[in-house]
Amino acid sequence: MSRVHAFSDDALGDDDAVELADRLRRREVSAAELRAAVARRVARVEPELHGLALDRIDDPVPGERAGPFAGVPTLVKDNTEVRGWPVGNGTTAYVPAPAREHAEVTRQLLATGLDLLGLTRMPEYGLNASTEFAAAEPTRNPWDPRFSAGASSGGAAALVAAGVVPVAHANDGGGSIRIPAAACGLVGLKPTRGRLAPNATGARMPIDLVADGIVSRTVRDTATFLAAADRYRRNPALPPVGLVEGPARRRLRIGLVLDSPTGAQVDAETRRTVTEVAELLGKQGHVVEPATTGIGSRFVDDFLDYWGLLAFSVVTGGRWLHGRTFDPDRLDALTHGLADHYRKAMARTPVFLHRLRRVAQSYTELFTRHDVLLSPVLAHTPPEIGWLSPTVGFDELTRRLLDYVAFTPLCNVAGAPAISVPSGTAGNGLPLAVHLSTATGDERTLLELAFALEADRPWPRIQG
Repeated sequence: MSRVHAFSDDALGDDDAVELADRLRRREVSAAELRAAVARRVARVEPELHGLALDRIDDPVPGERAGPFAGVPTLVKDNTEVRGWPVGNGTTAYVPAPAREHAEVTRQLLATGLDLLGLTRMPEYGLNASTEFAAAEPTRNPWDPRFSAGASSGGAAALVAAGVVPVAHANDGGGSIRIPAAACGLVGLKPTRGRLAPNATGARMPIDLVADGIVSRTVRDTATFLAAADRYRRNPALPPVGLVEGPARRRLRIGLVLDSPTGAQVDAETRRTVTEVAELLGKQGHVVEPATTGIGSRFVDDFLDYWGLLAFSVVTGGRWLHGRTFDPDRLDALTHGLADHYRKAMARTPVFLHRLRRVAQSYTELFTRHDVLLSPVLAHTPPEIGWLSPTVGFDELTRRLLDYVAFTPLCNVAGAPAISVPSGTAGNGLPLAVHLSTATGDERTLLELAFALEADRPWPRIQG
């Protein structure tokens, strides 16, 4: 099936956010012209991709005009409050009311200058790795709509990859920036825990897994966003990132991880791609050697228990969160299955929480031997729509999810930064990507490496 995109010779063109902001400052284009182009592009791709949860293109929330992205249009994920907008969290279990205030994350987005034009779709409460629903159209991958766009920031990734907006807000509690970025051929950086404004959902968790950020088509957009967001809210416990503008001269010790902590089999095309990137990094002067995370099946079991705890909190606390319209019977089968799993694991809660909290220490020790870890993002290429549907039986679905999302959750538990970088296409035309991770607070190194890969191994363009 052919690719679905909206790139054309209009006000947006195929520019990234940095270039659009420069054109706005030079008055070559106006914010109103960009919004009009977004509206036309939404009309072109949305009937096939289904990435938009709420359209406010005609009534945007403008960003601060002093920000580096002043006037650039973007979209916000449907789990983040924008004053006056109903936030649905990807579920039909309640009737969303207009948000009373901006979330702190929303204020941080606005501080970078971005204009907010709507909300993007996500699976129910972000619990799935594909943006699919029990009784609604899935969000589809613009590279081939028969396939998943990933999740939970699937709507964001689909619409950025399709050219509707240059960047979009995303957040990540187990891979939800990096998974859809990998599936849709985008750059997806999960920052260090505490780097950006606190996420309200993450703050309620016993262990805060959630980091906010963006998905983008270029490394410089992600680097510019992170620098601006870091200036808006500096965390004195972390080293400042500053604006990263290209590769660094220093040479790094890179650990190559090809075997999944979950025991999942990595498909041949993914393995080959990671190996080719490792060879390229070696040619760039880095020392690349085999490595392991030291994280085994116990981590997988503990994470599944914790994942269940989060779903259980939704089932039992939804009315407190969303009001009297919340009906747990309307939650999908995956949410209920995870909650039921936790009910059986409840007695283990103090033990698995203790072990998960200790992961940060063991993860930090990895970087006494390596500066960066290189691995796949996912164990295999994006699956066809339906493979990860919430209508699949719970035991089978969780097996499929653990076999797919095999590398990303570790960084969420550890609170460390990681980035998905596009790295070519598979035989079926879908994007392939690699995962770079490093010690807490060292986003600069990840961005420098990503710039080097972008220069020496340019990724395919959907409109190419």
